Amino acid sequence: MEYITSLKKKYTAEVLPALLKEFSYKNVMQVPKLQKIVINQGLGDAIADKKLVDSSVTEITNISGQKPITTMSKKDISNFKLRKGMPIGIKVTLRREKMYEFLERLISISLPRIRDFRGVEFKFDGRGNYTLGISEQIIFPEIDIDKISKMKGMEITFVTSAKTDEEAYALLREFGMPFKNNKKN
Repeated sequence: MEYITSLKKKYTAEVLPALLKEFSYKNVMQVPKLQKIVINQGLGDAIADKKLVDSSVTEITNISGQKPITTMSKKDISNFKLRKGMPIGIKVTLRREKMYEFLERLISISLPRIRDFRGVEFKFDGRGNYTLGISEQIIFPEIDIDKISKMKGMEITFVTSAKTDEEAYALLREFGMPFKNNKKN
């Protein structure tokens, strides 16, 4: 018997019927679903300190449960002392079970650990995708605070199959994403 995360069970048992009713879809296949979660961390300071990339790779691996890839610069920029092919960031794409596990930990454990947390902003891209910016990596319990050399932020992008922002908002709201009460575009 394979393991199914509780958030995936919640999707099939609660979220799917709620969205079917809310948007009056004719078919279950029309209901939007979460396709992937991309965690991205820009490391502009890695030009001066090469160890920054290694520590970030370790931290993101601990957070996501999957090893990230290193993104390289595409061209030379002399003002930033940047050469083509230098590491300037890392990213990891989570799908299926790991995606649901990460989302569950993010919603129930990590986001409530943010100081003065009042909910996340309503910032969709117009195509049904949502990007959440996190300024400190220490909100994740997997990070050992004593081993941190520098505070680094990250972007977490939720890619959905929704056609509109309203559908994507409803999907993430049903999952339990703590949006602020005022819905702004």
